Amino acid sequence: MTVLAQLAQWQSPAVDYHALAPEIVLAGAIVVLLVADLFLPERQKWATSTIAGLGLLAALVPILTLAVDGTDRSMFGGGYVVDNFSLVLKALFLLTGYVVILLSTTYVEEGDYYQGEYYFLLLSSVLGMVMMASSRDLVSIFVALELLSIPAYMLAAWRKRDVKSNEAGVKYFLLGVFASAVMLYGMSLFYGVAGTTLLTGVSDAVTESGNVPVISLAVVFIVVGFAFKVSAVPFHSWAPDTYEGAPTPVTAFLSVASKAAGFVALLTLLYVGFPTAKDVYEPMFWVLSVLTMTVGNVLALRQTNIVRMLAYSSISQGGFILMPLAVAGDPGARAESLQAVITYLIVYAATNLGAFAVVIAVARKTRSGEISSYDGLFSYAPGLATVMTIFMASLAGVPPLGGWIAKFGVFTAVLAPGTTAGAVLAVIGAVNSVIAFGYYGRVMRAMWMGDAPDGDVAPIRVPQPLTLALGLTAVATVVIGVIPQVVLRYGDLGSFTEALAP
Repeated sequence: MTVLAQLAQWQSPAVDYHALAPEIVLAGAIVVLLVADLFLPERQKWATSTIAGLGLLAALVPILTLAVDGTDRSMFGGGYVVDNFSLVLKALFLLTGYVVILLSTTYVEEGDYYQGEYYFLLLSSVLGMVMMASSRDLVSIFVALELLSIPAYMLAAWRKRDVKSNEAGVKYFLLGVFASAVMLYGMSLFYGVAGTTLLTGVSDAVTESGNVPVISLAVVFIVVGFAFKVSAVPFHSWAPDTYEGAPTPVTAFLSVASKAAGFVALLTLLYVGFPTAKDVYEPMFWVLSVLTMTVGNVLALRQTNIVRMLAYSSISQGGFILMPLAVAGDPGARAESLQAVITYLIVYAATNLGAFAVVIAVARKTRSGEISSYDGLFSYAPGLATVMTIFMASLAGVPPLGGWIAKFGVFTAVLAPGTTAGAVLAVIGAVNSVIAFGYYGRVMRAMWMGDAPDGDVAPIRVPQPLTLALGLTAVATVVIGVIPQVVLRYGDLGSFTEALAP
């Protein structure tokens, strides 16, 4: 396909506005938010969080109507697709953004931050993630990635007078743009081979050419670029400092939504762009998975700050999410791998956001992020101690909480092909699951068995938005674990894998 022919397809007047409704509603909410921030007096800036939250919930409505309709929709010559895969992930991003707004409302008000700009950047980043879920073209993937990343760079450095926050933003920005450059070079190589940026055209070119050196190099560059985005070892160095230095709600957003968007792009490229290049990407994901979960776990064991511990925990969890991608090229494991990754992302989002909600609530009283500040939490805040136990146990994969079904799906996918490499990876994953319980269990032990601090042990007052966030995430974590079909039915994206079968 020539460049002119591709441009003609993209300029086709056949635009499905129903399919684009979530993006249109979200863009409209961003405009309303900007106008409201411009005209609202300072004492009424709190309304910007309400506008942002309502905008995200409103964008869920067309997603529900599209899901009920059940028709796959393709626009711009196949460069933008709305199907089960994209709808599930768009809903995940919107709900994650809504929970982050609940975490941010009181935090931003009490921190004397610019509220309108904060929520504008947050919604802009979510819009990039929503676009990423439907992108089936190298250009649209890159544009969506930059739209979600650039606001995140600024949010990481939102505490302008805090040296750690400035450091977090600079590290995240510098390594982020470096990763984008590496990834873009890989995309340019694919365009040189295929003569088109459409992923279906790239897939045809890869299938016809085989694993020639230029294609192998392009796959390596793209995988390395996204390995930075999902903080896979050895490309993880930015994550701990960024997570610790950024405002805590932003850290929750980066560790869940930003990481999930990176995995969504990887899934799209693997399943649509170069599914037949498995001899190149499967060994890479095998090594990345082992290094990421092992290094993340070992370093998390040494942490005394809970945010930094959750940062290394996030790195380790990313290693588990990478496991199914090490066998995604096997025809017998394609569907299982996709379902495992989507299920893990959904469970991880609920659990990790809940954990950060507890961190924010406890820090309001203790003014500390040290794990030792959780000593005896159950004696004066039993509700917070209970939900934090749920989240820590879920992250460790303890039944009957959501984390166990996520890990079960990952191990099932890895063992599905019946290969030695898959079995070895499963054993390494099992060992790392045991290691991970060491630092999750340390937090639980401090809350239930530690001695409460002397003096003021008055109950912790939890603001209403934070209470709602805790309730939503705790219920989701428990329900998914007890009734896993609730999430498995949405992770079973058969039409996606059937349409993309090589």
